[in-house]
Amino acid sequence: MALGELIVIGAVIGGGAWWYNANSKKQKARKEEEAFHDALADARRWTERLGGQVMNVAGNDTASTQAMADASERFTAANSAIARATTSKQALLARESALEGMHYVQAARDIMGMPPGPELPPLEGQREAGKVTEERTIEHEGKKITASPYASAATPNYYPGGKVAGRPVPAGWYSTPWWADALTTGVWMMGYSMMFNSLFMGMSGVSYDGDVAEAGGVDAVEGGDMGDAGDAGDVGGGDEGGFFGGGEDGGLFGGDGFDFDFDF
Repeated sequence: MALGELIVIGAVIGGGAWWYNANSKKQKARKEEEAFHDALADARRWTERLGGQVMNVAGNDTASTQAMADASERFTAANSAIARATTSKQALLARESALEGMHYVQAARDIMGMPPGPELPPLEGQREAGKVTEERTIEHEGKKITASPYASAATPNYYPGGKVAGRPVPAGWYSTPWWADALTTGVWMMGYSMMFNSLFMGMSGVSYDGDVAEAGGVDAVEGGDMGDAGDAGDVGGGDEGGFFGGGEDGGLFGGDGFDFDFDF
C-alpha cells in the first residue's frame, strides 16, 4: 500500500475519531444540562410548596412555633440555593433543604392536631439515623440535654432525622438544638461521640453507637455513600433571598394553605 493511501486512511480514521469524541461530549453536555433543569424544577416545586405552608401555618405553642420557624429558615435557605445553583448537585441540595422544611411543617401540623398530609420522601440519611424512642436526659459540658419522641415545653426543638455535617442526628424532639452549630459551620463539637453515647446508647430506635456516628453513621461503615444532607441544611445560611423566589401566589396557596397535591 502506498504511503499516500496510508496517509488518507489515517486522516479518515483520525477525523472519524475526532467527530465521535466531539459528538459524545456534546451529548454528555446536553444530558447534564437536561438533568440540571429537571433537578432545578423539582427544587422549585418543593420550595413553592414549603412557601405556602410557611405563609399560612402558624404555631400555637412553643414546639409548633419553633418547628415553623425552622421551616421558614429552610425556605430561605432553599430559595437562596436555587438562586445560586449551576449544577444538578446544587439543585438537589436546594431540594433537600426545602424537603427538610416540609418535614418541620409536617411535625408542627401533627402536634397541632392538623392533618399532616401524605408521607413525605425521606431525607438523605434519615432512615439510617434512626429516631428517639424514649425520653432521656443527660448532662454534657455542664448543660442538660433531653431527647424525647414527643414534643413538650421541655423539648420544643424538632429534628426530622438525617445527616448534619456528615454525622447522623436521630429524629426526635430535643431540649436544645445540639446539632445547630454543626449545621451552620459544618464542624462538630468536641466530645460528639461521648455525648452521642450518653444520649442514645441502648435506645431501640438508634442501632449504632457514638463511634459509628462519628464515622458518618451506619451507611458509611457498611460502605454506602448516602451523601451529606447536612450540606443541604446549610445552603444559603443567612442569605435572605426572595421570600417567594418570584413564584406566583396562585400556585402556592389553596384553602388553609395545605397544598399537598404531591406528584412524587
